[in-house]
Amino acid sequence: MKRLGPGLIMALVAGFAFLYLPILALIAYSFNASRLVTVWGGFSTHWYGALMANQPLLDAAWLSIRLAFVSASVATALGTLAALALVRYGAFRGRTLFAGMVLAPLLMPEVITGLSLLLLFVSAQVERGFWTVTIAHATFSLGFACIVVQSRLAGFDRSLEEAARDLGATPIVTFWTVTLPLIWPAVAAAWMLAFTLSLDDLVIASFTTGPGATTLPMRLYSAVRLGVSPEINAACTIMIGAVALVVIAASLLLKRDQLASA
Repeated sequence: MKRLGPGLIMALVAGFAFLYLPILALIAYSFNASRLVTVWGGFSTHWYGALMANQPLLDAAWLSIRLAFVSASVATALGTLAALALVRYGAFRGRTLFAGMVLAPLLMPEVITGLSLLLLFVSAQVERGFWTVTIAHATFSLGFACIVVQSRLAGFDRSLEEAARDLGATPIVTFWTVTLPLIWPAVAAAWMLAFTLSLDDLVIASFTTGPGATTLPMRLYSAVRLGVSPEINAACTIMIGAVALVVIAASLLLKRDQLASA
């Protein structure tokens, strides 16, 4: 087994420091007693208490959670069906076009995706708000959910489904009683990934939202433009913790799924 050279170790340390030191600094200063962000005034949880009393910020957080839950559920359901079509039905007519349409949001810049959805909603005369952002986020995260489920279906043992069919189960019954329980960790991981993407999104939501549908990232961005406060640091720290928990849970589910299929 080869050991990492000093140069590679230094590059890794520098890369991780560049990525994570700003986040650690933000978390540390969320416990700053001073109102000045860059001046340490001692340890305090005052700004977390102030955050709990900030009703507009709490409303935006609750809206973001509801929006992420609905959009992740829609994206995971459609992504699972798309993965089944791509894996199970082989080279059907229009497969390349179908796969391209499902996976295009992964490669498309968020500005282009948001602008195109905005033009769609305006041309269809749809009032922008909670549901337009939900549709936009479901469209954006559909491809991610499809890839996660598709990777599980690619190594799926279809003899179990064939045994169920031989015993008289219909295709729908076979899917609900055999296929879905076996791919459930991948489906859950896809949902968590879609939830995290929706919770963190700022660009697409900015294009597709309307009055009364301000998400938490949008609220934080508006507040930061007026100056960073320890209260904003506290809100960001809570978001970082929530996203980290979801990502860790999704990773553990995927690892468990891979071990079970090995």
